[in-house]
Amino acid sequence: MAAPVFDTLQQALVPTGGPASLSHGVLVFVLAPAELTPAVQRLKGEFGFDIFLDVTAVDWLGQAPRFEVVYHFYSTVHKVRVRLKTRVDEDDPSVDTLLPLYGSAAFMERECHDMYGIRFRGNDDLRPILLYEGFVGHPLRKDYPKQQEQPLVPYRS
Repeated sequence: MAAPVFDTLQQALVPTGGPASLSHGVLVFVLAPAELTPAVQRLKGEFGFDIFLDVTAVDWLGQAPRFEVVYHFYSTVHKVRVRLKTRVDEDDPSVDTLLPLYGSAAFMERECHDMYGIRFRGNDDLRPILLYEGFVGHPLRKDYPKQQEQPLVPYRS
């Protein structure tokens, strides 16, 4: 089962990441932004978390730091998932890219940037992937005015 790998991960990552918790069968670590890349390097290199599933964010409007960036990884060796979380400030909502470790990060980071405005340092291609060029704002932020009208964009022929 997943218990042995979870125990190993807790022992290996707790000194940097703090206590881990179990949520819906997924081991969750809360890390400082500077600890994220080293932890992911260890997850991939030492523990076989070979698939980067997703990156998203949670907007905790009114809290500081405001944004929680959430990553999900899967190990095809151990058949388990791990979630890493880190918090970033509203003034500088940025974390380092995971592009050197996982090529799929290129697209997932673009989506998170579109929806929440999280910047991924080192990813030079944060063009809109879900929205169109010229879209104003980040629609999944809790302070985004849902009645806001966007500028019309002419269709290309």
